[in-house]
Amino acid sequence: MKTCVVQRVGAGLGPGLLLAGLLAASVGAGPAAASDPVAVNTGYFGNVAIEGYDTVAYFTEHKAVKGSEEYSYEWLGASWHFASDEHRKLFEADPISYAPQFGGLCAEGMAYNEMTVNIEPEAWQIIDGKLYITAGAQFVEDMRAIRPRAEENWPKVEAVLSH
Repeated sequence: MKTCVVQRVGAGLGPGLLLAGLLAASVGAGPAAASDPVAVNTGYFGNVAIEGYDTVAYFTEHKAVKGSEEYSYEWLGASWHFASDEHRKLFEADPISYAPQFGGLCAEGMAYNEMTVNIEPEAWQIIDGKLYITAGAQFVEDMRAIRPRAEENWPKVEAVLSH
């Protein structure tokens, strides 16, 4: 059974987020724009985004696929794992297109102004070309309905993460 760690915005930051607001310039992405991620959710056990799942596979294979350290890439202070070198290269060329929304925090939690660090990489949905990951399958069906509220709350969370 997974434990769900939830933190209301403004309650301080937990160890599961890598603050990376200024890191974008150091990895060649230029200054952070309003749409650029400021943090990557790496959970509480390691420095790996999406629990080691291949973020490109959601788009190309339409399923959650576990990545490998063999095909990894460092971006925004986190290690991203991929199932193939081809997927790693696609991500390296355009990480913003493949990275999950809200820094990989639970999209359902974001709708309720919460930073839910624990996610379930197999509970996901792509809407309008953007990847949303949640803390459990029960939230996936509601994603289209709650997405506007989550996107409305994201700037407040992003501001907390960037300070």
